[in-house]
Amino acid sequence: MYSSVREFMEKNYLHFNAASVVDAAKGYEAHLNADGKMLISLAGAMSTAELGISLAEMIRQDKVAIISCTGANLEEDIMNLVAHSHYKRVPNYRDLTPKEEWDLLEKGLNRVTDTCIPEEEAFRRLQKHIFKIWKDAEKAGERFFPHEYMYKMLLSGVLEQYYEIDPKNSWMLAAAEKNLPIIVPGWEDSTMGNIFASYCIKSELVPSTVKSGIEYMTYLADWYKNNSEGKGVGFFQIGGGIAGDFPICVVPMMYQDLEMYDIPFWSYFCQISDSTTSYGSYSGAVPNEKITWGKLDIDTPKYIIESDATIVAPLIFAWLLNQ
Repeated sequence: MYSSVREFMEKNYLHFNAASVVDAAKGYEAHLNADGKMLISLAGAMSTAELGISLAEMIRQDKVAIISCTGANLEEDIMNLVAHSHYKRVPNYRDLTPKEEWDLLEKGLNRVTDTCIPEEEAFRRLQKHIFKIWKDAEKAGERFFPHEYMYKMLLSGVLEQYYEIDPKNSWMLAAAEKNLPIIVPGWEDSTMGNIFASYCIKSELVPSTVKSGIEYMTYLADWYKNNSEGKGVGFFQIGGGIAGDFPICVVPMMYQDLEMYDIPFWSYFCQISDSTTSYGSYSGAVPNEKITWGKLDIDTPKYIIESDATIVAPLIFAWLLNQ
């Protein structure tokens, strides 16, 4: 009946949140067609939700210029790449008792909603390889960002022996192959960040071996300055939290604190989130609130989709990929 996802959406998504999905997709497309660039931010557990199936192709087709993500999303895409068959799905997760949750822990299965990530095959499999890369850099007197260490691990080929999914469905692998800029605010709040901290506590590594969040902000400021000409840079936010809050602040920081009065605002904004407006909630704030903070302009195209990002983001990506 329908020849494409786009055709299905145009026919059926006519009102309410559904219409917002189409509007946002058309706005994203128009932004790219005008030679604009797009930042995508990833919150939550979008990598565990296997967003890589669609995001990797977005990266390959140059429909995303830079990504901001949590440390969890950075590592969990690679974990899915190397340990997919060991994941356990728990469809009845809402009914689990505390004892059943404890049983999962004892089996080395860390639950994210209905999906359990295997401790040994995922976390520990990466640990032994990333530790060597951290240590080698430290011995050479080198320092890199968290995502750059992940890129080194992927591009070295040491993980290929473990691949359990089609590598074309790994967004991190696609990003590494393009050397895509990535911002990872609060990387310390991730499994690999915790593991790195443990080595520092044991005096096996020093904290300065991994570049910091402040350095990520200075890196982003330089990138934004060099990429905001013409149509400018849009902001496509999946979920809320630090993955979105951190990078969007680069514009007011440059304007207000660096007094770069010619720096342009973000030129497109869309957020997919189930967070609704409430007292003091930034993730649930309507886009217009960002005008008061010097992030968006009066005329910036603004979209908010109050829905499940694991459903909506792949639909928008499918639209943009003409699938």
